[in-house]
Amino acid sequence: MSNSLIERSKILEFEKLLIENTDGKNIISDKGNVVRCEEFPLKHSFADQIYIRQMNMKKDTLVVGAIHNHLHVWFLLTGSLTIVTETSSEDFIAPCYVISKPGAKRVIYAHEDSIFVNIHKNPDNIKDIDQLEATIVSKNYKEYEEYTNQKK
Repeated sequence: MSNSLIERSKILEFEKLLIENTDGKNIISDKGNVVRCEEFPLKHSFADQIYIRQMNMKKDTLVVGAIHNHLHVWFLLTGSLTIVTETSSEDFIAPCYVISKPGAKRVIYAHEDSIFVNIHKNPDNIKDIDQLEATIVSKNYKEYEEYTNQKK
């Protein structure tokens, strides 16, 4: 078994443990769906064919993200984070930016209050967030594999 599959399984086990222990206060989830909640406020902005998603994270909070379908850029505007993917664990201190490859599922821990911004392509200028998320992310690896197979 490759290291990436070992790390993927650890991330998925961790996510499953969080979902199983959801209490609506300390652990918030929607049983594997994309969650939007006041504890992690999102700001949605649009430019021509671009979607900008800002997430504010409070110190000592953690997010397990969805799987991104496309190459995109993210910026850390303020704060510091540790981000674990199936291939790495890295610390980031603002200001910085990263080019994120498709298929990345991230566990993000905020060491201090942080502002995290993703920049996604939006060629159809979709403004409905649910519809947009359906094109930008997959909720699990099976869905991601189906998405990538459709694009071939």
